[in-house]
Amino acid sequence: MAEALNDQDPQQQHDETQPDPLEEVRRERDALQDRLLRTAAEFDNYRKRMDRERRDLAEYTAGEAIKDLLPIIDNLERALQASAQDDPLRKGVELIHKQMLEMLRKRGVTPIEALGADFDPNVHEAVSHEESDQHREGEVMEELQRGYKVGERLLRPSMVKVAKGA
Repeated sequence: MAEALNDQDPQQQHDETQPDPLEEVRRERDALQDRLLRTAAEFDNYRKRMDRERRDLAEYTAGEAIKDLLPIIDNLERALQASAQDDPLRKGVELIHKQMLEMLRKRGVTPIEALGADFDPNVHEAVSHEESDQHREGEVMEELQRGYKVGERLLRPSMVKVAKGA
């Protein structure tokens, strides 16, 4: 029996006591490959998040600049309402007003349609409620200040007068 133990290959005895070096290298390679794939995925997610944040910041900054222009448009509209049709300055004010609205339109800004619409607290700000026989309850009966949106983002709500039931 002792001879049978001695007859075994010395390499085979070595393999039974220590792990296979080739298998160890494979495991290490697989671990490194897994880390590489995870790092690449994390970097891709980071890049996408940075792009989204940069785009959101640009939209926010543009929205804030546009909000600063809205009172100017309001004043132009008031000037048009107060001026007579034959006033020579009216034509100039109309042209400037059209240019401002066109500039906003090109940047995706749209006015909120309020008159005759149902009151929506997401886009309307009710400054008064009045009883009315000509309007249904909750209907916007007068727009006191126009509201604007850029895409789905609200820049400024419409200030409105809302009908209430009699």
